[in-house]
Amino acid sequence: MATILDPPPQAVLDDLQRLNALLDAVPPKTAGDNLLIATWNIRAFGSLTEKWESEDGDSPRRDFHAAVLIAAVLERFDVVAVQEVKANLRALRHVLKKLGPDFGFLMTDVTYGDPGNDERLAYIYDARRLKPSGLACELVVPEDLDTPYATPANAFQRQFVRTPYAVSFNASGKTFVLVTLHIVYGEKGADRVAELTAIAKWLRHWAESMDDYGQNLICMGDFNIDRHGDPLWQAFTSTGLVTAPGLEKVPRTLSSSVEHPDLSSFFDQIAWFERRNDGKPYLSLKFRKAGGLNFQGVVLPHLNRTQLSWRISDHYPLWVEFGLA
Repeated sequence: MATILDPPPQAVLDDLQRLNALLDAVPPKTAGDNLLIATWNIRAFGSLTEKWESEDGDSPRRDFHAAVLIAAVLERFDVVAVQEVKANLRALRHVLKKLGPDFGFLMTDVTYGDPGNDERLAYIYDARRLKPSGLACELVVPEDLDTPYATPANAFQRQFVRTPYAVSFNASGKTFVLVTLHIVYGEKGADRVAELTAIAKWLRHWAESMDDYGQNLICMGDFNIDRHGDPLWQAFTSTGLVTAPGLEKVPRTLSSSVEHPDLSSFFDQIAWFERRNDGKPYLSLKFRKAGGLNFQGVVLPHLNRTQLSWRISDHYPLWVEFGLA
């Protein structure tokens, strides 16, 4: 029986060669100098068919071939926030096996129910480069309506559908807190406004606090924002969240044409607050550059958009490099 640690078939090696050329746009990891963080919604990241190439009738269609490509992306970064990890962890376990003992992971329990979609939120990180520094929590809205997270006219009266997940890390003496989330999609855009507004208020209140965990607060994940400037974007940025420079023209999702990337959606974001009310900077990390990884047409080029989305994902990874020195 094949395992993911066996020598890959030639088709996998060919895809890896093309993918690694694409990944060379990501700055290399440099000890004590930089920090590379990413966010990636990996579609229905749950089970796996334990073959190098799945066949008609196999379910799921994600296989060892796809898992090796996913691992090749993850290993380029210090930490990746992953959305849509499912209750079934078979694919994740195979990917971690391929990554090897230098990589660790942290994740939430499953969010059951239709809106929660049986999903978890997770971080996969390079343990040679950074360590968890003590904080791991899910953000919960207090029942008291007199909070910074309620709107005056229409208080946010339920929990987040998938509670945002925050973890603190330390890299070369720099502590930072990542908050990852997957905003409710709903039946229409207006269904997301309340949750986006609430998380923006929650994060601003947290970032304004003076405790150590309030520093270097970075928010990342799938915000289900349709486009720049729409009511969802306005809700997301209403308390001063600033998106990573350079991502405005980076595609987030698979398009109907390889030649014409989809620039209409702003689902995935990486953002932070730049300055406190007293004028002091929030971040001691120094922003350097940001980008995305458009793998459509690069790997598994014989598959159509839907087929590729179930092997790899319907979302592209987004990444940011910070300087540590």
